[in-house]
Amino acid sequence: MEKKYPHFTLRTLLSFLLVFLLHRSTEAQQICSMLGATPPTIRENNAVGAVVTTITTDEGVTLTIASNPADSFGLNGNNLIAVKVLDYETKTSFTIDLLCTKGDQFLTLIVVVLIENVNDNPPVFAESQYTLNVDELSPVGKSVGAIVATDADKDRLYYSLVPDTEGFRLQENSPNILVQHVLDYDAATSVTLILSAQDTLTSTPPSFTATATIHVNIMDIDNRPPWFQPCTETIVDMSKICLSSGYTGTVNLTEQVVGALPLLPGPVHAIDGDKGLNVPIMYRFPTGSESDIFQINQNTGDITMSKAADIAGPLTLTVLALQTSNGDQFATTTVTIVVVKKSVNPPQFEKMEYEGFISADADVDSMVLESKASNRPLKVQAKDTDYADGINPDVRYEVQGSTEFSITPQGFILMTKNVMPGTVSMNLHAIDSSNAESTTASLKVEVMPEGVLGAPGGYGPGDMAALGASLAVLLVISMVVIGLLVFRIQKGKTDWRKLSEANIFRSSLGKGPGELKAGVQYTNEGFQNDGDTSSVGSKGPEEMDGKRSIGNGVTSRAVEENVMKVSAPLYSNLLLDTSSLAGSDKADSEKEVKPILTKERRVEEGYKSVWFKEDIDPNAKEEVVIIPDNGEREGDDDDDDEEEEGFREEEEEYDNSSPQTLKVLFSDADMDDGRGVRFEDSEKEKIQTSDL
Repeated sequence: MEKKYPHFTLRTLLSFLLVFLLHRSTEAQQICSMLGATPPTIRENNAVGAVVTTITTDEGVTLTIASNPADSFGLNGNNLIAVKVLDYETKTSFTIDLLCTKGDQFLTLIVVVLIENVNDNPPVFAESQYTLNVDELSPVGKSVGAIVATDADKDRLYYSLVPDTEGFRLQENSPNILVQHVLDYDAATSVTLILSAQDTLTSTPPSFTATATIHVNIMDIDNRPPWFQPCTETIVDMSKICLSSGYTGTVNLTEQVVGALPLLPGPVHAIDGDKGLNVPIMYRFPTGSESDIFQINQNTGDITMSKAADIAGPLTLTVLALQTSNGDQFATTTVTIVVVKKSVNPPQFEKMEYEGFISADADVDSMVLESKASNRPLKVQAKDTDYADGINPDVRYEVQGSTEFSITPQGFILMTKNVMPGTVSMNLHAIDSSNAESTTASLKVEVMPEGVLGAPGGYGPGDMAALGASLAVLLVISMVVIGLLVFRIQKGKTDWRKLSEANIFRSSLGKGPGELKAGVQYTNEGFQNDGDTSSVGSKGPEEMDGKRSIGNGVTSRAVEENVMKVSAPLYSNLLLDTSSLAGSDKADSEKEVKPILTKERRVEEGYKSVWFKEDIDPNAKEEVVIIPDNGEREGDDDDDDEEEEGFREEEEEYDNSSPQTLKVLFSDADMDDGRGVRFEDSEKEKIQTSDL
């Protein structure tokens, strides 16, 4: 039987033991218990001796701690107290075994103590500084990176980013940093941001904040071609470009330059437009129309000559620059080589140093003067001995080192803006534009205080104005005097011409057989009013009896005394061709000669006339010299000095006496030899004879 039931005794014993313990536990519940049905709690960072919970016991029951983790708790009577400062972040709960004993009864009371969390820890970033990289031109909204902070209190964290205007922002209350707008490496290569994490929504205590510094590097990408240097950067829409004006150089005709050609503004050089990448650049000629003369180094860009140029004039080369790693990124520029005839001598300033003066109150564009006591403008000039006169028409001037002054093509210095008193130094540059030869001279301009320049010993603006006014007055007076002299000369010549015309008688008087009647007087009174008031003896019939002035102070009485007396017959040498009148003595004797002074030729039969003006017989060879009685006559240039002196004496006598006229007479004695016309003064009976 024992073999059949080997384990019966052991199982029976265990069953009886369990029943015994349960019975004793039921009895122990009656001797101690813990207040409250929920586990007791205590705030972390508690004070030492703080009561955790109170144990209720029957009278005579002894209470002890059977199990005390880290010796954190103790008993003060029936109170369970904390004997240490508890930390939630270290341990969130404790289990304590209390043993209740009364006589032979005992009870184990298990107490679970929960630690209540308190916000006593700030957020923490893993590092104080972070570095992030992002490509330029990245799309807006692209994530750059997320920087997360931790909080031992397990609180929710609230993030913020400053500044928020540098091209980045946070994704809705998260540490994820996003691109805010298009980034440009040339505008900014890096941005520094401050990321904050706060464990409360507000700053009301207790509240803790943690910060981290974030460096965002903007990475350059290969998006630009090479840029020839120097160039001017400009932005077109959203793209940045760099404009180059090209290069220029000069070589002499039929001369080969050894080495790299000197160019302006410098040697051919290009850089990668993406400065952050700085990819190496190589050079070449895309077209080789001038490749037989010029060559280019593909690594340096230096241009050399393979032979001399044989044609004068500009040669234009096209240079291609491209990236060595990406041939799709390239750019072109032009190099203009001017082939010129060699100049023996460059232009040279006449002086290496110039000095000028100008007043501080001078107007803009006023010229600089050459001295303090002169109003003469300063003129600088560069001479070129390659020219006979030293003047090279291709020389141009420029001012370097000053914006207050400029220079004209003629070499005068102008003030371009108002300048305070003092000394302004600058350089003058003369360039031969045909071959780029140049020379330099220095110029110092002394800007004088107001009122100082031009005195003493010089002439100021007021003096020049007074001089100009005086010269103008003298000019007007001179013109008036010249006008009066011209008027008198013209008037005298008119009277002289009319007297000369009035005495041309030989071509009209005495034509016909026989002798002229003695004592016959010829006058021109019938033509007094023919419109020529300046003619001598032109008195009209209606004024013959009256005494009236007919011009130039000559009265009608004086005109009446101007008669022509024929006192002797004219000889045949004074007559025109008389052979044609043969056999007509009777007819001529019956015809009365009617002499008259007239302004036009009379062709009627019976008239013998003397006419004025220019209608004179060109075949007449006789010459009549007239001695006028007009005091205002001007002597001809061909008269000799003796005749002029006689005329002056006669004019003085005429001026001191009343107006007179001369009588023109032909006498027998004078006419016997075919010459002689005399003028007789009616009062003084002075006779002058002029050979015909």
